[in-house]
Amino acid sequence: MRKKSLCICLAVLLLILPLGCKKAPAAQSLAAPAATAAPATKAPAATAAPATAEPVALADGAYRIEITLTGGTGKAKIQSPLPLTVQDGQMLVTIVWSSANYDYMLVDGVRYDAVIEEGHSVYTVPVASLEEPFLVVADTVAMSTPHEIEYTITFDLSTLQADKA
Repeated sequence: MRKKSLCICLAVLLLILPLGCKKAPAAQSLAAPAATAAPATKAPAATAAPATAEPVALADGAYRIEITLTGGTGKAKIQSPLPLTVQDGQMLVTIVWSSANYDYMLVDGVRYDAVIEEGHSVYTVPVASLEEPFLVVADTVAMSTPHEIEYTITFDLSTLQADKA
């Protein structure tokens, strides 16, 4: 009797298991309809890949560019447009924070100490590309203990213009 019950339970499990697996993809497709948009076989691989943007090559000089800042609590701001200087092909941006509470920034693992000007933490740092999001870490001393906070600066290439000054 015991063997018979065990065999029945095993048979029921074997019948239910495939049914449970068949229902999972349907539930998943309802939760994420974008994932089932179009089969990859309809479009050739060359047209499915995104086009890469040409890097911006700037002549030596002074420019300004609007930015968007994300990360942190949303309270901190950066002056925009940012001053951008190109010298010998190297781009440098001057970042002016909304407060003097940032004592250093990390850019590509390199530490830059703040210069405090008129109540603002100011940094001049190199930037490799205007097409890519620019990741920085800024250390704030505004809290009870210093905290490193990650930020992303996105450059708006449509606003890039030569500095009139």
